[in-house]
Amino acid sequence: MKKKIVIILALALVLSLVAGCAKKEDPKPAEENAEEQKEEEQQEEKQEEEQQEEQAETEAEEEEEENYETGDASLDDPLNQDEIGETELLVVSFGTSYNDSRRETIGAIEKAMIEAFPDLSVRRGFTSQIIIDHVKKRDGEVIDNMTEALDRAVANGVKTLVVQPTHLMPGLEYSDVLDEIAQYGDAFEKIVIGRPILDTDADFEVVANAIVNATASYDDGETAIVFMGHGTEAESNAVYAKMQEVLKGMGKDNYFIGTVEAAPTLDDVLALVQAGEYKKVVLEPLMIVAGDHANNDMAGGEEDSWNTIFENAGYEVECVLKGLGSFPEIQNLLVEHAKAAIEAN
Repeated sequence: MKKKIVIILALALVLSLVAGCAKKEDPKPAEENAEEQKEEEQQEEKQEEEQQEEQAETEAEEEEEENYETGDASLDDPLNQDEIGETELLVVSFGTSYNDSRRETIGAIEKAMIEAFPDLSVRRGFTSQIIIDHVKKRDGEVIDNMTEALDRAVANGVKTLVVQPTHLMPGLEYSDVLDEIAQYGDAFEKIVIGRPILDTDADFEVVANAIVNATASYDDGETAIVFMGHGTEAESNAVYAKMQEVLKGMGKDNYFIGTVEAAPTLDDVLALVQAGEYKKVVLEPLMIVAGDHANNDMAGGEEDSWNTIFENAGYEVECVLKGLGSFPEIQNLLVEHAKAAIEAN
């Protein structure tokens, strides 16, 4: 009897210890769950804020566009036809809702590709869904986003896909394009991707010569010629400083490069211009298109626009709304990048 009592007591003690351990361990998962839930809630709030900011920017752009004509969208070819064939060249751009600029820049690049590659079906893909939605809502024009363009290629039986981005630099947007294409690695027999505009030293020279030739009529010794780039948080933002050095190496000390969202800033450029003896300033975008940044941040009438700030500094200002994509030299450069990618694979 005593033996049975001892066994029972031992079992009770073990069960008590197990229960005690379970009780001690219970709060830990609960704390972890609470932290995970808090992180998820914070992430959802952040995404919601980003969506609200994005929507606010879109609505602001729509309101601004009501004040001026952006051009006839019906003159633009979205290049979203089917019956692509087995070999496609997908030209990927960020995009713009400015119809004339889209046709004169991105459209011109696409036409150059069609002429250079008669055996390839050239198609368009934009990376900005906001622009795609805005153009569709306003003008009824349907432009494929990256996923739609790639799915169209798959549905049409494309075997060899050549992708040529029109991005200025290998920055965040270019990386996003590469990441999305990587998801379709098994969908095609062969995928070829071209480099962005500013890749090699030779590319910088081509672009520098192009912008110098395009602005030669303003180069009178009394005019500061200022190009406005977009700017990026990525390391590739260094292309702007490099372009400045290339221009200096060409003896173009009156040419200045600035950015909207990074360095060099407008203040940096203004200080450099004021250090010289210039009477006039010519502003032009160092971007593929002359879109919202060029029309508003650069040439707009708001107090914080580059146009207004230079005018308030005492300069006569002329704004040239011409995107890089409209320059034949840039079109040919992108064609050469596509050729190089094809030949290397």
